[in-house]
Amino acid sequence: MGKLTKNQKLAFEKIEEGKAYSLSEAAKLVKEITFTKFDSSVDIDVRLGVDPRKANQMVRGVVSLPHGTGKQTRVLVLCTPDKEAEAKEAGADYVGLDDYIEKIKGGWTDIDVIITMPAIMGKIGALGRVLGPRGLMPNPKSGTVTMEVGKAVAEVKQGKIDFKVDKYGIVHTSIGKVSFDEGKIVDNAREFMSTIMKLKPTSAKGTYVKSVYLSSTMSPGIKIDTRSIDE
Repeated sequence: MGKLTKNQKLAFEKIEEGKAYSLSEAAKLVKEITFTKFDSSVDIDVRLGVDPRKANQMVRGVVSLPHGTGKQTRVLVLCTPDKEAEAKEAGADYVGLDDYIEKIKGGWTDIDVIITMPAIMGKIGALGRVLGPRGLMPNPKSGTVTMEVGKAVAEVKQGKIDFKVDKYGIVHTSIGKVSFDEGKIVDNAREFMSTIMKLKPTSAKGTYVKSVYLSSTMSPGIKIDTRSIDE
């Protein structure tokens, strides 16, 4: 590690080495150790006892955070003309079809979520090379391939996120902002962890949740005592 800045030293000094904090303590501490000039994201990292290389141990899901993520989510809806008004009324930032498909082919990905309809997926398949690596490919399991485009847009805007375990067995996602009060951070973390628990694969052996850490943009991670999450 390179030389620590003054603020980084202060942050590390506030974290007791080897201690596992309660979720409420961690929510309070993450606000204290964040010194960025912008409103940092609050992130949660969960190490799971699964082997993501096995299809029956892949953990993927969606969760609606009770207090949202705190960030503006830019939504593109690729749909037929009869669904455009519904998507716009629900708050979609971009609505259309062929024009946006051509823009994406040209490298445009200035969006956070793409919502589409089952009948359109044939056209979107060709965009896999651009959208796949960026995690933007619509997926029925995450609710982004649906006939109810208006409902899907509204849910995303209100704080619905999708997540999946990476190749190292870790699920990483943002669950709010440092400007949130502690209670909102705790509520969002509990809702996220509740969803993780419901998704436990039947084939997973041993300890399912191995560790949970809370952090913010550029802050060190705070280890959470997993027993405190259900309190």
